[in-house]
Amino acid sequence: MTDYRIESDLLGELQVPAQAYYGVQTQRAINNFKISGQTLSQFPEFIKALGYVKKGAARTNYELGLLDEELYQYIVKACDEVVEGKFDDQFPIDMIQGGAGTSVNMNANEVIANRVLEMMGKSRGDYQFCSPNDHINLSQSTNDAYPTAIKIALYNMNAILVQKLIKTIDAFRAKGVEFNDVIKMGRTQLQDAVPMTLGQEFEAYAANLEEDISKLNNNALLFVEINMGATAIGTGLNAPPMYAKRCALNLAEITGMPMVTAPNLVEATPDTGSYVIYSSAMKRLAVKMSKICNDLRLLASGPRAGFFEINLPPMQPGSSIMPGKVNPVIPEVVNQVCYKVIGNDLTVTFAAEAGQLQLNVMEPVLCHAIMESNNFMSNALDTLREKCIVGITANKEVCLNMVKNSIGIVTALNPYIGYKNSTKIAQEALETGKSVYDLVLEHQILTQEKLDAILDPANMLTPHNLL
Repeated sequence: MTDYRIESDLLGELQVPAQAYYGVQTQRAINNFKISGQTLSQFPEFIKALGYVKKGAARTNYELGLLDEELYQYIVKACDEVVEGKFDDQFPIDMIQGGAGTSVNMNANEVIANRVLEMMGKSRGDYQFCSPNDHINLSQSTNDAYPTAIKIALYNMNAILVQKLIKTIDAFRAKGVEFNDVIKMGRTQLQDAVPMTLGQEFEAYAANLEEDISKLNNNALLFVEINMGATAIGTGLNAPPMYAKRCALNLAEITGMPMVTAPNLVEATPDTGSYVIYSSAMKRLAVKMSKICNDLRLLASGPRAGFFEINLPPMQPGSSIMPGKVNPVIPEVVNQVCYKVIGNDLTVTFAAEAGQLQLNVMEPVLCHAIMESNNFMSNALDTLREKCIVGITANKEVCLNMVKNSIGIVTALNPYIGYKNSTKIAQEALETGKSVYDLVLEHQILTQEKLDAILDPANMLTPHNLL
């Protein structure tokens, strides 16, 4: 027995592994596109979405009398198995490819067709009984099936990302409560500013990230508008009347998403605006996450020659030459993920701009960039929360001593002694090394009782009436 079978297409015959559910066009893609090393198999939500699309198309074709009952039921069963992840390993093609997604679409068509043939008791590749093109791809084109699958996948991937973001926000908020009584110096431009609490700082991180939940969800809602029924360029050639709207309704029921048909299919087919705006929302989150990780690394710097206001959980030895050194490796890796997401957003921008006339052939790299960003960010949020945030502790005495010795608390004197006098006190404190407190008393500017009330750090953490 041979370990391969022979299939043919318009370019001729080609060997396909005998036990593979995919066929000749998938094999050509395997041979042609050895680019990123990241295959469809590594994006199970995408494969699941392809199963949904093919199931929705089959149901619509059956309802319109284009598929007989027996073949339809076999196709539905095969699609359900694809959705369940039973054939993830049968999607081995690179995510980045030429052909505007044709290889992806045909990979799904071939896997489903060959699974149907198997259920019918036929040989794989015996496409006269169930054809990837004539039956599984019936009333479709890559140009409507492929982007619809991308949108379904991204909609569901966004839901996963948002749940992980919410957990991260909760972790920051819990630290905000835990550190509520830790008084420290706030800083602007890396210079002493005015006192605050470490709890306020961590609560601010939570509030800052919380804004992105609605941004991600609102932008993901753009994915519910699909172009199924557009076929090649939006004119609906080879799709029966009512196919588009009926298919959207079927997909809405199958996926649980509020799917709707785009009002203008010619416009919708090359349009990539929803990808651009969703990618921008992930970039916004990445920028914020990176800034927060910068802060965590700075606040934990030291332990003797840095801020040392917080301790990050020690995850691994930090140096091959410096004994005892422990690095902030978790914030560092999250920073790098954020840079990748920001770079991927630029890729999405260029890919979207590169569309020409009635189709954007750059959708594969656009799809890969967004899905990669989503996966990277989802993993980074889990890693930051589990291996860093929950284990952060405060160096309370270090924080308090910085407040007591800071010249920045002179800001609180402005309403009582004026900006000019406050500046003089600050300058003298810098020159002499004396504290602001001692200099105010030395110059008899305020009584000790009033000065104690003004410079009590607890009174400088929130708005209050002047004494």
